Amino acid sequence: MSEVKVKVNVDYSLYLVTDRKLLGERNLLQSIELAIQGGVTLVQLREKSISTREFLELAIRVKEITSHYRIPLIINDRLDIALAVDADGLHVGQDDLPMIKARDLFPNKIIGVSASTLTEAILAQQQGADYLGVGAIFSTTTKTDASAVSLEQLELIKKSVTIPVVAIGGINENNLKRVMATGIDGVSVVSAILAKENILKAARQLSEKLIRP
Repeated sequence: MSEVKVKVNVDYSLYLVTDRKLLGERNLLQSIELAIQGGVTLVQLREKSISTREFLELAIRVKEITSHYRIPLIINDRLDIALAVDADGLHVGQDDLPMIKARDLFPNKIIGVSASTLTEAILAQQQGADYLGVGAIFSTTTKTDASAVSLEQLELIKKSVTIPVVAIGGINENNLKRVMATGIDGVSVVSAILAKENILKAARQLSEKLIRP
């Protein structure tokens, strides 16, 4: 009888999605570590324009950092990379590997699904998603093809599903409170941390805003 792995308990409150274009000359690995030290609770490694070999080598090094801090590592889209580095999870979009197939190939791991409508959210839950990434809530330069989701729609999605909901898209220190007021489980950020000059400080400020009532 094969051993069943239990999924790690996940804190979705401050979910960092990587984008190396925002870093300029700064090192991605160092930036991820600073963000974790500042309060990031989950890291998604997203790479759309490098080779499979480069992605794999990078993922191995990022996994060393996230494992050291006991922070789950989610791989965006690439199941092969997630399997190769034994990542904690996989995140898929509506045009990526179907949720049901992802679950078959990546059992007992965290799988998140992007959703921009209530229908997509409910279907993802029915198919076994562990959490939803809902957005884009505000306009964003890091993902120009994301459909707009209002705060009212976000709140409705949260009330309609039982799995955690993470909002994404243009979320920063100025609008964070409004987004969290919908009752969601966390926010996914890119520019609000990685585009800042002081990554540690930026992450800490967001984390503190999430903690304060």
